[in-house]
Amino acid sequence: MDNTLRAHLDQLRSDGKTLSLHQAIAILVPLTVETAQRHAAGMRFYVHPSAIVHVQNGQYQISLEMAQQMPPTSRDRACLAPEERSGGTGNARANVYAIGALLYELITSEVVGPGMRRPSELVPGIPPVVEEILGKALVADPSHRPDDLFALAQALHHLAPTASGAPPPADETHLDHDNGFTVDVSMSMLPPTQGAVARRATGSVSPFDMKVVEGRKKAVIRDERVHELSAVKAQLESDPRPRYVVVKSGMDHGPFSAVELLQQIATHNFVDADVLRDSLSNDERPISEWEQFAPFAEQSRLHRDIRAEKEALERTVVKEQRSTRGKAFFGILIVGAVLAVAVIWFIKVRGKKNDDVAVHGDTAVNVEMDGALKGGKKAGGGVRVQGSQGGFPMLAGGQSCESAQGAYVEEMKIGQRGQADITAGQYGALLNSGSYFSGCGVPDSMSINICAAVQNGRAVGVTVTTSPPNGRVASCVASSVRRLNFPSHPKLDVTRTSFAAAR
Repeated sequence: MDNTLRAHLDQLRSDGKTLSLHQAIAILVPLTVETAQRHAAGMRFYVHPSAIVHVQNGQYQISLEMAQQMPPTSRDRACLAPEERSGGTGNARANVYAIGALLYELITSEVVGPGMRRPSELVPGIPPVVEEILGKALVADPSHRPDDLFALAQALHHLAPTASGAPPPADETHLDHDNGFTVDVSMSMLPPTQGAVARRATGSVSPFDMKVVEGRKKAVIRDERVHELSAVKAQLESDPRPRYVVVKSGMDHGPFSAVELLQQIATHNFVDADVLRDSLSNDERPISEWEQFAPFAEQSRLHRDIRAEKEALERTVVKEQRSTRGKAFFGILIVGAVLAVAVIWFIKVRGKKNDDVAVHGDTAVNVEMDGALKGGKKAGGGVRVQGSQGGFPMLAGGQSCESAQGAYVEEMKIGQRGQADITAGQYGALLNSGSYFSGCGVPDSMSINICAAVQNGRAVGVTVTTSPPNGRVASCVASSVRRLNFPSHPKLDVTRTSFAAAR
C-alpha cells in the first residue's frame, strides 16, 4: 500500500531526509493512544510501519488487517519485540518496544538492531530525555520492560507538547517500575553511553572498555569496500556488551562483544555457516544472514580461499620440480646405457683395448619440500592473554572457565601459583543466591552448574551446564555471571556453584 508509514519513511530515506522530533511526536502520540485503547479492549496485534496507514491531515492509524500479519520486510521486523519473533501477535508490553523502535527510526532513519547508535550521535541537539525514553522502551527482556502505553504516550507528549493533543492522564513512573519489577535499562537494545573517558579520569575502568588492537597502517587504503567495513565496525564498537553467542559443532561459544566476535571471525574460528544468537533480542540465524557480520565473514572466507589457492600452487610447483628432476635422472640413465653399449661394442669389435669398466656408485638425489603453512595458535583460537600486571597474566574476556584456567597456567612461571586470594564465602555471597539469573526463565526442574574464572573482579571465563541441557538458559546464566562485580584481585580464582533441581 502506497499510503503506509513504511512507504513514507522509505521515500524520506531515499531523499536523505528524516522527520523532526516535532513531526515524529505528532505521529506517535495518537498512535500510542490508539494502540493502548485497542489492547484495553482485549486485542493483540503487531505494530510496524507497514501496518500503519495515513488517513488525513498527517494523521496515521493502525490497519488491523496488516497488523495481524508478520511484517514483510527486515526494517519492519526490526520493530518487533524479541519475544514476538518466534510467533504470536503482541500484547501491550511488546508494543511498548514497537513504539520505541518507531521513534528511533522516525528521527534517525536507522533501525533498531546490532550496530545501532545512540540518537545523540546521529541527530545534533536531540534532547537527552529522548534517549532515556528509548532506553526504557527498548529493553529486550519483557520481564524488565514497562507495559503502560498511556504512560509512554504521556512521556512522548512532553517531548513536544504542541505537536499533538494531550493523551489521557497517566502515571509516568510506570516507565521505571510497576507491579513488583523494575525496568532494567542495562538490557536495552540502545547502546550504553560512552563513559570511558570519565572512568579513566577517576581511575575506574569498565570491563567493557575494549578496542581491537590494530597494527601500524602501511598505507592509506582508498578501497570503498574497506571504508564500508570500517564504518560498520565503528558502529558495532558503540555497544561493548558481551551479547553474541556462536553455536558451532553443537556447542555454545561466548558470549562475545561485537568487537570480540569480529576478532574470532578474522582469525577463522567462526565461519559464515556457524549460527549466531543475539542474547538480547534472541534473534538466531547463520552469520551469513546477519547484515552487520556477514561482510566480515565473507572477507575472512576470501582470505581462506586465497591461502588455499596459494598452497595448491605451491604443491603443483613442487610436484613439477620433482617430475622434471625425475625425467632428467631417467634421461641421464638412458644416455649412460647408450654409452655403456658403445664401450662394449668398441671393446669387442675393435679389440684394441682390454680395460675393465667398474661402476663406482650411484648418486641419488632425494628432494623433500614441506608445502604446509607453519605457525602456532592456542587451542580454541583468539587472544586469551592480553598482557600482565604485577607478574600475573591478564586474561581476555569471553572465554570458557576451562580455557581461562588453561591460559593462566600456560602463562604462569614455576613458583607463582598459590592459594586463592578471595575466600569461598565471598564468592558464595554473590553466586549462591541465584537472584542474578532470575530473568533467565530457569524451570524448577532444572539443575545448574556454574564454573567462573575470576580476575580483577570480572568473570573472564564462564562455563554453565544445565540438566536437562538448554542452550538458551545456559547462555543467559553465563551472561548474568559475566555482569557480576566480584572482589578484585590480580590472581585468577576459580569458583564453582551448583543449583539442584527442586523435588
